[in-house]
This record gives sequence, C-alpha cells and structure tokens, in this order.
Amino acid sequence: MKSVKKVHPRGDEARILLSSVFGPYAQDDEFGSRKINPMELYQNQVTRVQGAFSLRLFHRSFGLMFIQSNIKAPCTLLDFPSLDRFIDECRNQDYDIVGISSIVPNVGKVKKMCEIIRQYLPGATIVVGGHIASKAGLEEEIDADHIVRGDGIRWFREFLGQNPDEPIIHPFVESANHGRIVGHNLPDKPGDTAAVLIPSVGCPVGCNFCSTSALFGGKGNFVNFYETGDELFQVMCSIEKKMKVRSFFVLDENFLLHRKRALRLLDLMKENNKSWMLNIFSSARVLKSYSIEEIVGLGIGWVWMGIEGESSQYRKLKDIDTLDLVRTLQANGIRVLGSTIIGLENHTPDNIEQAIDYAVCHNTDFHQFMLYTPNPGTPLYEKHKQDGTLYDEAIFPVADAHGQYRFNFQHQNIHDGKEENYLLNAFQKDFIVNGPSLLRLIRTLLNGWQRYKNHPDRRIRDRFAWEVNPLRSTYAGAIWAMKKYFRKDMNTEKKLSSLLKDIYCEFGWKTKILAPITGVYVYFSIKREEKQLSRGKIYEPDLFYEKNFAALAMERAGH
Repeated sequence: MKSVKKVHPRGDEARILLSSVFGPYAQDDEFGSRKINPMELYQNQVTRVQGAFSLRLFHRSFGLMFIQSNIKAPCTLLDFPSLDRFIDECRNQDYDIVGISSIVPNVGKVKKMCEIIRQYLPGATIVVGGHIASKAGLEEEIDADHIVRGDGIRWFREFLGQNPDEPIIHPFVESANHGRIVGHNLPDKPGDTAAVLIPSVGCPVGCNFCSTSALFGGKGNFVNFYETGDELFQVMCSIEKKMKVRSFFVLDENFLLHRKRALRLLDLMKENNKSWMLNIFSSARVLKSYSIEEIVGLGIGWVWMGIEGESSQYRKLKDIDTLDLVRTLQANGIRVLGSTIIGLENHTPDNIEQAIDYAVCHNTDFHQFMLYTPNPGTPLYEKHKQDGTLYDEAIFPVADAHGQYRFNFQHQNIHDGKEENYLLNAFQKDFIVNGPSLLRLIRTLLNGWQRYKNHPDRRIRDRFAWEVNPLRSTYAGAIWAMKKYFRKDMNTEKKLSSLLKDIYCEFGWKTKILAPITGVYVYFSIKREEKQLSRGKIYEPDLFYEKNFAALAMERAGH
C-alpha cells in the first residue's frame, strides 16, 4: 500500500463512488472474464449442466451496499457497470474516493479500473477490497492507495472520521434478482423474493480452504453485526415491514453456530407469532446440535451444507451421518444444497468416481461441486506456497483459478488436467441420477406440507401452507411439463410421474385440471429455452445506480 491510513481531509463530506468490477462477465476476454465463470452463482457452481432446468439468478454486491448504508458521506453505488459506463461516471462526476470490490480472478479488471480513475479523477483516493485483498503482491500489481482486508464498514467509518462502533444499519435488499427457470421468469412482486439478512461475517470454524473465514481473521474469528437475538429480531421486523417479506436469505457462514442468538430469536418468533422462513448456511455438525423441532420452529426451510466425503479430514463432518441428516431434513420439508469438493488430498483417479457417487447418492435438492482450490490468504494456499506446488501465474492465469476449470496447484495424485472432466462428470451424474433440481425441490416441499399441514402450532402450519401454495398450480404444471420432456428417460420420468400423482392426490381436481393447462405453456418454454441456449444465449446482470441519502441531498442542492 502506498500510504498509512489517515482520516480523509474532507471527512464525511468526501464524495464517494463504490463499484463492482465491470462487465460483461460470461465471456473470455483480456481482463479476466471467463465464459465458464458467469456472474450467476447457481448456473456457475450448482445447476451448471441442467440447461433450461438450471436456476438462473443474479446477486447484488451486498458488501458495497452495506458500506453505502453505514457511512454518512455522500455515496453513489455503481453495481455491474460496463467498462464504458464506468469510464463515463469517472469522466463526468467528481469523486474524492473510489472504492472497488472484487474477487481474485478479476484482478485484471481492477487494474484497468484503477488506471481509468487515475486518468479521469487524478485527485481521488482509490480503495480496493473484497476477497482480492488477500492476493499477495496486489499492491505492486494495481495502482491503489489502500487495500482493505476484512470489515469494510469499520474501515470506511474510520477513514471518514466516523465512529466505527455505531450500530450497523441493515440495508433493504432482495437476495436475488431476475430469477429464471424452465424458460420462465420467476415472480418479482414485493415479497416474492427473500430479503438478505447478514447477522455476521467470517466463520470461526476456519476450514483450511475457506476464503471467507480467512478474510475475516481465520479460525476462531468473525465479526458479529448483531450480537443478540433481540437485535436480530428487530432488524428482521423492520425488513419485513419495509419489504413486505416473510422469507430471509441469511448470509452468515454458519448462522446456527451462534446458538444463544438463534434460540433467543426462536423464542421471539414464538412470542410474536412470526411465521418466517429462513434460508441458511450451516455445517452438518452444528445442524445436528439442534433438534428438528428447533430447526422447524426457526422456520429454516433451506440449508446449504458441506458434504466433503466419507473420509473427510474436516471436523465439522466427523462422526456425522450426512446421508441420514439429509434424509431427515428433506422429510421435514427442508431443502438441502449439498456442497462437495473435487480433488481433496486423498482423491486419486482410482477413488474419485467413488467420491462422486457418494455425493450423488445424497440426492440433495441442489448440489454444488467445486475444485479444491488454494485461494490467497487461506492456510491451504500458504501450505502449497511453502511446498512449492502452486502454479506460477504465467503458467496458470489467476483469472482461471475460480474452481470450475483446473487446479491452480500440482495435485499429488491427479494430473494432466483430468480434474476438469471429473468435475463435469460430477454435475452430469447428479443430474442423470437424481433428475432436475426443480423436481427434487418440489418433492421436498410436498414432504413438508404432508408432515406439518395439521401441526398444532398455527405459526408452523401457516408457513408450510405459504411455501406449498405454488404446488397447487404453477409447480404442478412444471412437473407435468417435465414429465413430458423426460418421457424417454425412464428413471427421471418415473420420479416425475410419482410426484405428479402425489400432488394430484394431495390437492385434488382443481390442480389436476390446472397442471396440464399450465404445463403446455411450460413445456414449450423449456423447448424454446433449450434452443436459445444451444445457440449461445447468455445472461448478464443489469446495471444498478444508487445514491444514499447524503448523495441525494447534495444532488438536490445542485452540487
């Protein structure tokens, strides 16, 4: 870094621009974009080979939104700009500080953006943060004044002379936008999409490959934005009221690990008759420490959980029967996104198929597959650096080290780029054996409804009734359409026929009439989507341009 951080001369009157890296993203270019690594989490890492059945979603730059909401200075947020749009903003607006957030593979874009800022805003202070901050030697690679690792809110507050310990203001933001599946756009009315909820950042478990844990201090460290269940409950109530939502996507690496806070939240939900639904991340070990009654009572309807394999070295899975845990969760209507790493130290060409089969046999509703990747800042990266097994960037560009292509290190057992085929085989096998994720999700929803539709607690009954409502019409139509589409695939067609029969039995003649009517439309949407994808159609996020209150006030005053 060029300088020691001091309070900016203009303090909280400094004009600030925050930006994500520029697009387009799902293409191969000189700046580090890769077609194989689109700005879509699910299409990129989860439903990658499912074609028209892939869940397509875009997610905002939540970290930048949190910073903007928690500083008093006038701040503009430019999310997913094109290169030309970023240049235009720098050329035509006057900013004192420009902040850029990025992941490591996009270092080429950050370098270009710094050059543009120096050209058009030569007096501006350039601040770079996000996961890219963990990259060794970054200060020599890009022309930035400050590289921020960890809590960006605290850093900016201190830099602007603001009290860093002021309460965190949670922004009101949807967890995803422009959702699409089976060639059909998902509903986008208020309340249709879960709101983002971020209680904490970092993870004290500290797995050796975890970039997020490393970014916030590693094993044993994390930052709580809301320490107590009471604080968190008040935040959720305000989000519920403002956004008219009842579901929350909890962006916390291991939400249930903070047990006292979670159980206090459960008590408050009961006392105030809150029938909320929570989507969470959790390790298997922490999940097992709660009763199913507590999990259901908290409204947990979706869990992202690591399933690293039968012989995993990770304590979070030690002595945990993940097969039984997944079955239990799904039987109670809780959708599971399993996450499996390809290329662990013990993986060899002789046992890799067995490891993939073990992951697939969980039949999770969604399944993420990622290559074992030493990311800068992690203990795994440092180990490979010390061993001399990391590939030089001249041989393996950092833009390709995103976990969906090749190893960025010399694996002791897997060589010659074979990991790329192993990874694709894992996605394909999961799709072939278990069918589309939409099929699995609907089956789990039905399981939950059948188990809890007569539950004595009205709060729980109401949540399951709300979650299952689409099964009566649109989801039933989707199953009808998929049954027609997969009519030559005996395995998948059998699953779909059984599910459709159960839906008809559960919801009666109205659903039986509506399903084929909706289904015909969905079937042709699937065919149309498949044709467009085969012709190379790609999806890109929309541009967002937002000002905080101070920036709007300055604009109204004509400054």
